[in-house]
Amino acid sequence: MTGAKSKNIVDIVKYRTLWFAISLVLTVPGIIGIAACFAKFGAPLKPGIDFTGGSILQYQFEKPTTLEAVHKVLEESGLTGSQVQQTYIAGKEAVVMRTKAIDSEQQKTQLDAKLTEALGPFKAISVDKVTATIGPELLSNGLLALLVTFGGMVAYISYRFKFDYAICAIAALVHDVLVLCGIFALLGLAFGTEVDSLFISAILTVIGFSVHDTIVVFDRVRENAKFVGSKGIDPVTKQEFKKTFGDVANDSVNQTLARSLYTSLTVVITLLSLYLLGGSTTKDFVLAMLIGIISGTYSSIFNASCLLVWWREKKQQKRLPAAS
Repeated sequence: MTGAKSKNIVDIVKYRTLWFAISLVLTVPGIIGIAACFAKFGAPLKPGIDFTGGSILQYQFEKPTTLEAVHKVLEESGLTGSQVQQTYIAGKEAVVMRTKAIDSEQQKTQLDAKLTEALGPFKAISVDKVTATIGPELLSNGLLALLVTFGGMVAYISYRFKFDYAICAIAALVHDVLVLCGIFALLGLAFGTEVDSLFISAILTVIGFSVHDTIVVFDRVRENAKFVGSKGIDPVTKQEFKKTFGDVANDSVNQTLARSLYTSLTVVITLLSLYLLGGSTTKDFVLAMLIGIISGTYSSIFNASCLLVWWREKKQQKRLPAAS
């Protein structure tokens, strides 16, 4: 455990059980959601058109219509499981329909006729057919590349720091990926939110941000490790105590705390602006970035360093019986 505080700082390491519990609350429902997505969609998340292929139609109707009415016509046309969204193009309301692949011109003509009959005339803004750009082979290669990346990070951080630093950093990364994927799995089950190639980009960006923030904290821990065993003075009792690794890690986190929060806050403000004011086509990507950046900041401050202290204490406890 940590000794008395040497400064009037936030004792983050002391309450590590609370931080770990919060992480469990965030990750366990997501893991359940991922398992449910496997059962329902055959994938950890609900796959979008980039993964399955399909058609995207953007129509502007002359008369006001509802998404439910459009969805009903699509269902009657045999395009079950379609997504219908409302957006604005050049300041005018439009409907975006994501459907299974419309293979023939005859099928499209029949769909247009049913939409006109049920909802009135419309203007076709765009009609695109999307092939499955990310097939099973490419997805497998991507997962393999992710494992290679994790292995490279372990090797690099082990070389620059120590092996236990690397394992704790990877654990923080896995936490962030699980939180992000878990939330999107639940959104897919509850609201039909799909993931596409932009989501893969968001995950890779979050991994880069998270490991960078964690390394900043660990670098300060390594610099301050020389103070383990040095004397400190409790600001309340004025008593001297010897600093443990937990004290040093706690001091280090506090020394980098403001920098981490300010850096993350500037990114979060930018992403919030994009989410609230940006186009509908990028909302899911921006939401994934928001979740990942917040989770990455949390794990770097509250998980990685606390996990490292726990690891070191367990190793010390194992040495004590052997020494005696």
